[in-house]
Amino acid sequence: MQNISWNLFSATGNIDAYLLYKDSQRVSIDGDDETELSMVSEENEG
Repeated sequence: MQNISWNLFSATGNIDAYLLYKDSQRVSIDGDDETELSMVSEENEG
């Protein structure tokens, strides 16, 4: 996931791709489940 989002960001400069990259780094460092991350993202949007 990190490679895909980083490659997308480096190719396009899309800030959302960068934020996804940083979130995936945080998840791998914290050891959290990716499902929890997506749930938090959905709560912030709605």
